[in-house]
Amino acid sequence: MAGGKLNWSSQWEFILLGVSDQPQLEMLLFVVFLVLYVMNLVGNLAIIVVLWLEPSLHTPMYFFLSNLSFLDLCYTTSTVPQMLVNFRSTHKSITWAGCVAQLYVFLSLGCTECLLLVVMAYDRYVAICQPLRYTIVMSPRLCLQMAATVWLSGFSNSMLQTILIVRVPRCGQNRVHHFFCELPAMMKLACVDISAKEAEVFAVSAIFLLLPLGLILVSYGYIVAAVLRIRSAQGRLKAFNTCASHLAVVSLFYGTAIFMYLQPPSSYSQKRGKMVSLFYGIIAPMLNSLIYTLRNKDVHRALRKVLGRLFRSKTT
Repeated sequence: MAGGKLNWSSQWEFILLGVSDQPQLEMLLFVVFLVLYVMNLVGNLAIIVVLWLEPSLHTPMYFFLSNLSFLDLCYTTSTVPQMLVNFRSTHKSITWAGCVAQLYVFLSLGCTECLLLVVMAYDRYVAICQPLRYTIVMSPRLCLQMAATVWLSGFSNSMLQTILIVRVPRCGQNRVHHFFCELPAMMKLACVDISAKEAEVFAVSAIFLLLPLGLILVSYGYIVAAVLRIRSAQGRLKAFNTCASHLAVVSLFYGTAIFMYLQPPSSYSQKRGKMVSLFYGIIAPMLNSLIYTLRNKDVHRALRKVLGRLFRSKTT
């Protein structure tokens, strides 16, 4: 009976170790990530609602920003609730199906964000380098097509990576040294040589990280050249401000994701990997909403306008 139970557990559930070797940290981390999660929900939901309710913000730039806010909401929701449960539980488990779903959704949203940031960079390129043709080029139909392509591409590509990991023999190993089911940590469970699969995953990660980042850098190369041709200092500052938030988000996301996924498997540190993935999977999505709300005057005005309307409707 005991042997059968052990075999069933190892095959159909995973143990997410997290910081189980430091139980004194669990209560602190529970409070910290609960606060961060609530802030992320409030911040991104506020952006989505304001952009939806305010007609003056129904532009391509803010359409893609609402996509990014929705993506960040899903990003954190795919991992944080399970983490919070495990912080307060003695049996820190997740079902096999739940782990595979979490891995797939997390990878899909990461790939989608890579592509969405490219589309947002292209939007800024057209706005600054071809301002007279902006409304023609960035038509509502094209924006919808680009958004649909980004989401479909992200979720389609991640299917391949998830299947590769699921089919790796584990020989009963089910103890994941991580807070959630993430690709590098799951690959560490393999009990056979998976060099070929690691090479495939590395190649796909390189394509979805370096190629989009290259396109973003090319776009900003043209943008910088166009901004430098603007004669007035006020005009240059205004043009730069429209890009500053996007550049900050790109730096946060790509910096940590490249560090995590584009390193040799032999140099992967489980402790360091856990910390980095917490940053780009949880902290960065929360910072995205703060970056766009704190730096963007249009969002500030729209938020005050929407709150003013809600307040007036309650008092009348």
